Amino acid sequence: MKRIVIVSDGKPGHLNQSLGLAEAIARINPAVQIETLAPLSRSQALKALLFGGPEAPAKADLVIGAGHATHLTLLALKRCWRAPAVVLMKPSLPLSLFDLCLIPEHDAPKPRRNVIATRGALNRMRPGAKVAGSGMILVGGPSKHSGWDEAALISAVERVLAQDSRSWRVTSSRRTPAETEARLAGLPGLEFIPASQTPSGWLPEQLAQTECCWVTADSVSMVYEALSAGCAVGILPVPQLKPNRLQAGLDLLVEAQRVVPLARWQGETLSPDAGPLDEAGRCAKELLARGLLPG
Repeated sequence: MKRIVIVSDGKPGHLNQSLGLAEAIARINPAVQIETLAPLSRSQALKALLFGGPEAPAKADLVIGAGHATHLTLLALKRCWRAPAVVLMKPSLPLSLFDLCLIPEHDAPKPRRNVIATRGALNRMRPGAKVAGSGMILVGGPSKHSGWDEAALISAVERVLAQDSRSWRVTSSRRTPAETEARLAGLPGLEFIPASQTPSGWLPEQLAQTECCWVTADSVSMVYEALSAGCAVGILPVPQLKPNRLQAGLDLLVEAQRVVPLARWQGETLSPDAGPLDEAGRCAKELLARGLLPG
Protein backbone atom coordinates (compact mmCIF):
# COMPACT_ATOMS: atom_id res chain seq x y z
CA MET A 1 0.00 0.00 0.00
CA LYS A 2 1.38 3.38 -1.02
CA ARG A 3 0.68 6.37 1.20
CA ILE A 4 -0.04 9.84 -0.24
CA VAL A 5 -0.15 12.70 2.25
CA ILE A 6 -1.96 15.89 1.25
CA VAL A 7 -0.77 18.97 3.12
CA SER A 8 -3.98 20.99 3.47
CA ASP A 9 -4.19 24.64 4.53
CA GLY A 10 -7.90 24.17 5.26
CA LYS A 11 -9.12 26.02 2.16
CA PRO A 12 -11.69 23.90 0.29
CA GLY A 13 -10.48 25.03 -3.15
CA HIS A 14 -6.89 24.02 -2.43
CA LEU A 15 -7.93 20.68 -0.94
CA ASN A 16 -10.15 20.06 -3.98
CA GLN A 17 -7.10 20.44 -6.24
CA SER A 18 -4.94 18.08 -4.20
CA LEU A 19 -7.68 15.47 -3.89
CA GLY A 20 -8.25 15.69 -7.63
CA LEU A 21 -4.66 14.61 -8.25
CA ALA A 22 -4.52 12.02 -5.45
CA GLU A 23 -7.79 10.40 -6.47
CA ALA A 24 -6.69 10.29 -10.12
CA ILE A 25 -3.53 8.46 -9.01
CA ALA A 26 -5.67 6.04 -6.99
CA ARG A 27 -7.83 5.28 -10.03
CA ILE A 28 -4.69 4.13 -11.84
CA ASN A 29 -3.07 2.46 -8.82
CA PRO A 30 -5.75 1.27 -6.36
CA ALA A 31 -3.05 0.32 -3.84
CA VAL A 32 -2.95 3.93 -2.63
CA GLN A 33 -3.97 5.35 0.72
CA ILE A 34 -4.78 9.08 0.86
CA GLU A 35 -4.43 11.11 4.07
CA THR A 36 -4.43 14.81 4.92
CA LEU A 37 -2.13 16.71 7.24
CA ALA A 38 -2.26 20.30 8.46
CA PRO A 39 0.83 22.40 7.73
CA LEU A 40 3.59 22.41 10.32
CA SER A 41 4.19 25.70 12.06
CA ARG A 42 6.88 27.84 10.48
CA SER A 43 9.31 27.03 13.29
CA GLN A 44 8.58 23.28 13.02
CA ALA A 45 9.05 23.33 9.26
CA LEU A 46 12.31 25.28 9.43
CA LYS A 47 13.61 22.98 12.18
CA ALA A 48 12.74 19.96 10.05
CA LEU A 49 14.46 21.45 7.01
CA LEU A 50 17.60 22.14 9.02
CA PHE A 51 17.75 19.16 11.36
CA GLY A 52 15.06 16.67 10.26
CA GLY A 53 12.35 14.95 12.29
CA PRO A 54 9.08 16.93 12.22
CA GLU A 55 6.32 15.84 14.53
CA ALA A 56 4.29 14.08 11.86
CA PRO A 57 2.75 10.66 11.08
CA ALA A 58 4.61 7.73 9.61
CA LYS A 59 6.55 8.14 6.39
CA ALA A 60 4.63 8.82 3.19
CA ASP A 61 5.59 7.85 -0.34
CA LEU A 62 4.41 11.13 -1.89
CA VAL A 63 3.44 14.55 -0.49
CA ILE A 64 1.30 17.03 -2.39
CA GLY A 65 -0.26 20.38 -1.60
CA ALA A 66 -1.72 23.62 -2.90
CA GLY A 67 -1.59 27.04 -1.27
CA HIS A 68 1.40 29.12 -0.16
CA ALA A 69 0.94 28.03 3.46
CA THR A 70 1.81 24.44 2.48
CA HIS A 71 5.13 25.07 0.78
CA LEU A 72 7.53 24.93 3.73
CA THR A 73 5.82 21.82 5.08
CA LEU A 74 6.03 20.09 1.70
CA LEU A 75 9.76 20.70 1.62
CA ALA A 76 10.23 19.68 5.25
CA LEU A 77 8.44 16.37 4.67
CA LYS A 78 10.33 15.85 1.43
CA ARG A 79 13.61 16.10 3.35
CA CYS A 80 12.59 14.03 6.39
CA TRP A 81 10.68 11.31 4.57
CA ARG A 82 12.81 11.38 1.39
CA ALA A 83 9.53 11.50 -0.48
CA PRO A 84 8.82 13.42 -3.70
CA ALA A 85 7.00 16.72 -3.16
CA VAL A 86 4.41 17.96 -5.67
CA VAL A 87 3.01 21.49 -5.55
CA LEU A 88 -0.19 22.38 -7.42
CA MET A 89 0.42 26.03 -8.22
CA LYS A 90 3.20 28.44 -9.04
CA PRO A 91 5.09 28.32 -5.73
CA SER A 92 6.45 31.27 -3.81
CA LEU A 93 9.69 29.35 -3.29
CA PRO A 94 12.09 28.34 -6.11
CA LEU A 95 10.56 25.78 -8.45
CA SER A 96 13.74 23.72 -8.37
CA LEU A 97 13.05 22.74 -4.74
CA PHE A 98 10.00 20.68 -5.73
CA ASP A 99 9.98 17.41 -7.64
CA LEU A 100 6.98 18.47 -9.71
CA CYS A 101 5.08 21.74 -10.11
CA LEU A 102 1.62 21.63 -11.70
CA ILE A 103 1.04 25.23 -12.76
CA PRO A 104 -2.01 26.60 -14.62
CA GLU A 105 -1.06 27.77 -18.10
CA HIS A 106 -2.57 31.21 -17.40
CA ASP A 107 0.32 31.74 -14.95
CA ALA A 108 2.68 31.43 -17.93
CA PRO A 109 5.13 28.92 -16.40
CA LYS A 110 8.51 28.72 -18.11
CA PRO A 111 9.40 25.33 -19.58
CA ARG A 112 11.30 23.29 -17.01
CA ARG A 113 11.92 19.61 -16.45
CA ASN A 114 9.81 19.59 -13.29
CA VAL A 115 6.92 21.78 -14.53
CA ILE A 116 3.67 20.71 -16.17
CA ALA A 117 1.38 23.47 -17.45
CA THR A 118 -2.27 22.63 -16.77
CA ARG A 119 -5.57 23.86 -18.19
CA GLY A 120 -6.78 25.62 -15.07
CA ALA A 121 -6.54 24.25 -11.56
CA LEU A 122 -7.04 20.51 -11.06
CA ASN A 123 -10.33 19.31 -9.60
CA ARG A 124 -12.15 16.14 -8.53
CA MET A 125 -14.85 16.33 -11.19
CA ARG A 126 -15.77 13.24 -13.22
CA PRO A 127 -18.42 12.92 -15.94
CA GLY A 128 -21.46 10.76 -15.27
CA ALA A 129 -24.50 9.58 -17.20
CA LYS A 130 -26.08 12.68 -18.71
CA VAL A 131 -29.77 13.45 -18.31
CA ALA A 132 -31.24 14.36 -21.70
CA GLY A 133 -32.38 17.97 -21.91
CA SER A 134 -30.71 19.03 -18.66
CA GLY A 135 -29.08 22.41 -18.14
CA MET A 136 -27.51 24.40 -15.32
CA ILE A 137 -26.65 28.06 -14.93
CA LEU A 138 -23.94 28.85 -12.38
CA VAL A 139 -23.95 32.41 -11.09
CA GLY A 140 -21.02 33.91 -9.20
CA GLY A 141 -20.66 37.47 -7.97
CA PRO A 142 -18.37 40.48 -7.70
CA SER A 143 -14.73 39.78 -6.92
CA LYS A 144 -11.40 41.59 -6.90
CA HIS A 145 -11.16 40.90 -10.63
CA SER A 146 -14.78 41.33 -11.71
CA GLY A 147 -17.52 43.88 -11.25
CA TRP A 148 -21.23 43.07 -11.31
CA ASP A 149 -24.05 44.20 -13.57
CA GLU A 150 -27.23 42.57 -12.31
CA ALA A 151 -29.49 43.91 -15.06
CA ALA A 152 -27.15 42.62 -17.79
CA LEU A 153 -26.89 39.24 -16.09
CA ILE A 154 -30.66 38.82 -15.78
CA SER A 155 -31.03 39.80 -19.44
CA ALA A 156 -28.40 37.19 -20.41
CA VAL A 157 -30.13 34.46 -18.41
CA GLU A 158 -33.49 35.38 -19.96
CA ARG A 159 -31.94 35.10 -23.40
CA VAL A 160 -30.64 31.60 -22.64
CA LEU A 161 -34.04 30.54 -21.35
CA ALA A 162 -35.79 31.95 -24.42
CA GLN A 163 -33.45 30.37 -26.98
CA ASP A 164 -32.82 26.98 -25.39
CA SER A 165 -35.94 25.18 -24.18
CA ARG A 166 -34.23 22.54 -22.06
CA SER A 167 -35.00 22.08 -18.33
CA TRP A 168 -32.94 24.72 -16.50
CA ARG A 169 -31.68 24.76 -12.94
CA VAL A 170 -29.85 27.82 -11.59
CA THR A 171 -27.66 28.06 -8.53
CA SER A 172 -25.73 30.91 -6.94
CA SER A 173 -22.46 31.16 -5.00
CA ARG A 174 -21.34 32.68 -1.72
CA ARG A 175 -20.43 35.83 -3.68
CA THR A 176 -23.84 36.32 -5.29
CA PRO A 177 -25.59 39.45 -3.97
CA ALA A 178 -28.91 38.80 -2.22
CA GLU A 179 -30.67 41.12 -4.68
CA THR A 180 -29.44 39.05 -7.61
CA GLU A 181 -30.62 35.85 -5.94
CA ALA A 182 -34.06 37.39 -5.50
CA ARG A 183 -34.21 38.37 -9.19
CA LEU A 184 -33.15 34.88 -10.28
CA ALA A 185 -35.70 33.25 -8.00
CA GLY A 186 -38.44 35.28 -9.67
CA LEU A 187 -37.62 34.27 -13.25
CA PRO A 188 -40.15 31.92 -14.87
CA GLY A 189 -39.01 28.76 -16.61
CA LEU A 190 -36.26 27.71 -14.25
CA GLU A 191 -35.63 26.15 -10.85
CA PHE A 192 -33.53 28.38 -8.61
CA ILE A 193 -31.52 26.79 -5.80
CA PRO A 194 -29.46 29.26 -3.73
CA ALA A 195 -25.98 28.24 -2.66
CA SER A 196 -27.08 28.37 0.98
CA GLN A 197 -29.44 25.44 0.33
CA THR A 198 -27.00 23.15 -1.50
CA PRO A 199 -25.43 20.41 0.65
CA SER A 200 -21.79 19.37 0.32
CA GLY A 201 -21.22 17.41 -2.88
CA TRP A 202 -24.47 18.57 -4.47
CA LEU A 203 -22.97 20.59 -7.30
CA PRO A 204 -20.46 17.95 -8.48
CA GLU A 205 -23.29 15.41 -8.59
CA GLN A 206 -25.44 17.80 -10.62
CA LEU A 207 -22.70 18.72 -13.08
CA ALA A 208 -21.81 15.07 -13.64
CA GLN A 209 -25.30 14.43 -15.07
CA THR A 210 -25.93 17.81 -16.75
CA GLU A 211 -25.66 18.17 -20.52
CA CYS A 212 -25.22 21.95 -20.84
CA CYS A 213 -23.90 24.53 -18.41
CA TRP A 214 -23.67 28.32 -18.58
CA VAL A 215 -21.24 29.91 -16.12
CA THR A 216 -20.64 33.58 -15.29
CA ALA A 217 -17.15 34.64 -16.37
CA ASP A 218 -16.04 35.45 -12.82
CA SER A 219 -16.45 31.79 -11.75
CA VAL A 220 -13.43 30.47 -13.63
CA SER A 221 -12.87 27.42 -11.41
CA MET A 222 -16.44 26.34 -12.13
CA VAL A 223 -15.82 26.63 -15.86
CA TYR A 224 -13.03 24.05 -15.57
CA GLU A 225 -15.16 21.83 -13.33
CA ALA A 226 -18.04 21.92 -15.82
CA LEU A 227 -15.64 20.99 -18.63
CA SER A 228 -14.21 18.17 -16.50
CA ALA A 229 -17.76 16.92 -15.92
CA GLY A 230 -18.24 16.61 -19.68
CA CYS A 231 -20.72 19.48 -19.98
CA ALA A 232 -21.12 21.70 -23.01
CA VAL A 233 -20.13 25.10 -21.58
CA GLY A 234 -21.20 28.65 -22.36
CA ILE A 235 -19.90 31.81 -20.70
CA LEU A 236 -22.12 34.61 -19.37
CA PRO A 237 -20.31 37.98 -19.39
CA VAL A 238 -19.53 40.07 -16.32
CA PRO A 239 -17.64 43.40 -16.21
CA GLN A 240 -13.89 42.94 -15.92
CA LEU A 241 -12.19 45.48 -13.67
CA LYS A 242 -8.78 44.98 -15.25
CA PRO A 243 -6.89 42.38 -17.27
CA ASN A 244 -5.98 39.39 -15.11
CA ARG A 245 -4.52 35.92 -15.43
CA LEU A 246 -7.83 34.13 -14.78
CA GLN A 247 -9.50 35.99 -17.62
CA ALA A 248 -6.49 35.17 -19.79
CA GLY A 249 -7.08 31.49 -19.06
CA LEU A 250 -10.72 31.85 -20.03
CA ASP A 251 -9.66 33.53 -23.27
CA LEU A 252 -7.48 30.49 -24.03
CA LEU A 253 -10.51 28.23 -23.61
CA VAL A 254 -12.49 30.42 -26.02
CA GLU A 255 -9.66 30.31 -28.58
CA ALA A 256 -9.51 26.53 -28.26
CA GLN A 257 -13.30 26.44 -28.84
CA ARG A 258 -13.85 24.58 -25.57
CA VAL A 259 -16.36 27.19 -24.38
CA VAL A 260 -18.75 29.58 -26.16
CA PRO A 261 -19.16 33.21 -25.01
CA LEU A 262 -22.74 34.47 -25.03
CA ALA A 263 -21.77 37.17 -27.56
CA ARG A 264 -20.90 34.44 -30.10
CA TRP A 265 -23.91 32.24 -29.38
CA GLN A 266 -26.71 32.19 -31.96
CA GLY A 267 -29.09 29.94 -30.06
CA GLU A 268 -27.62 26.69 -31.35
CA THR A 269 -27.39 23.62 -29.11
CA LEU A 270 -23.98 23.71 -27.46
CA SER A 271 -21.87 20.59 -27.90
CA PRO A 272 -19.36 19.23 -25.39
CA ASP A 273 -15.79 18.43 -26.34
CA ALA A 274 -15.19 15.03 -27.87
CA GLY A 275 -13.49 14.13 -24.59
CA PRO A 276 -14.02 15.78 -21.19
CA LEU A 277 -11.18 17.84 -19.78
CA ASP A 278 -9.19 15.51 -17.51
CA GLU A 279 -6.17 17.42 -16.29
CA ALA A 280 -6.03 15.50 -13.01
CA GLY A 281 -5.87 12.22 -14.90
CA ARG A 282 -3.27 13.53 -17.33
CA CYS A 283 -1.04 14.80 -14.53
CA ALA A 284 -1.45 11.58 -12.54
CA LYS A 285 -0.27 9.52 -15.52
CA GLU A 286 2.71 11.81 -16.04
CA LEU A 287 3.62 11.70 -12.34
CA LEU A 288 3.59 7.89 -12.36
CA ALA A 289 5.50 7.74 -15.64
CA ARG A 290 8.23 9.84 -14.00
CA GLY A 291 8.51 7.34 -11.16
CA LEU A 292 7.44 9.81 -8.45
CA LEU A 293 5.37 7.11 -6.75
CA PRO A 294 7.66 4.06 -6.98
CA GLY A 295 6.02 0.68 -7.36
